[in-house]
Amino acid sequence: MIERISAAEPMRLVQLKAYLRQQASYASQSVEAIRSGLERQAQLAPLPTGIAWSETDSGFPGEWTLPTEASKEPEKPGNATLLYFHGGGFIAGSSRVYRNLTSRLALAAGVRLFTPDYRLAPEHLYPAANEDALAAYRSLLDQGIPPERIVLGGDSVGATLALMTLLRLRDDRSPLPAGAFLISPHADLVHLDGESYESNAASDPTSSREANERILADYWGRTNPEPDSGYAPILSPLRLDLSGLPPLFIQAGGDEVLLDDAVRLAQRADTAEVPVRLQIWEGLWCSFQALAPMLPEAEAAIRGIAAFVRERLA
Repeated sequence: MIERISAAEPMRLVQLKAYLRQQASYASQSVEAIRSGLERQAQLAPLPTGIAWSETDSGFPGEWTLPTEASKEPEKPGNATLLYFHGGGFIAGSSRVYRNLTSRLALAAGVRLFTPDYRLAPEHLYPAANEDALAAYRSLLDQGIPPERIVLGGDSVGATLALMTLLRLRDDRSPLPAGAFLISPHADLVHLDGESYESNAASDPTSSREANERILADYWGRTNPEPDSGYAPILSPLRLDLSGLPPLFIQAGGDEVLLDDAVRLAQRADTAEVPVRLQIWEGLWCSFQALAPMLPEAEAAIRGIAAFVRERLA
């Protein structure tokens, strides 16, 4: 169930971490600074060839990512779809900002991908993003795409949205997708009690307990000193019954503060008899996959996700 993957060049990761630590802390930046920072980073990332993009407001606002070579092969089922929820702490990110990662996922899997532009906090508080994630999935069904031809995915809070959407669909007795891949999921947005919040505090160059406390405060709209008081249970999927979910594929960095969330989520899924695989990439951090092609490990991780997607859609 758990696979540990060692970095090919650990010293290179040390150097990259040092650079990432120089960036301003997420916990202390304004919403505007975080949004503009992600926009600037997206402009620097080289986009792959063999991809076309199509913005749409039909069904749900967002962007289709279309591998052009796959579209030329009629024998491939054209309705196979990845539904990808982007990260950004509920306050930042968009389909355009995430083009680098989503394009590489679509190319590797050989299927089209839809990234919904769900409403962001603090302008739109909980449950806006949850409602939009559910609406985006149902819009695909309304377009005639069978649930067994859909795989959900996401990174960071996007992975959490994918997981929360699965739970809501199950509870509503709605058709479930073929599976879901979760990149560095926040399995519990409320309690933040994973052991890796302490053990990886010094090794994680991109996140911290304080940053994740802010994520909840931004989305929930207030800071509550007693986390067990008043929060919606769905914000802590790790503490919910996971039985009945489709197969899950989880990736996490060995040095991220969210590592224990991923490990405990995989264990609980396994106990609930949900097919689950967890890959732990040693020396890496939250959503490192977004650094492809700069980071060979990121490209390898994307190939692993693509293999899971093809397996589920076969």
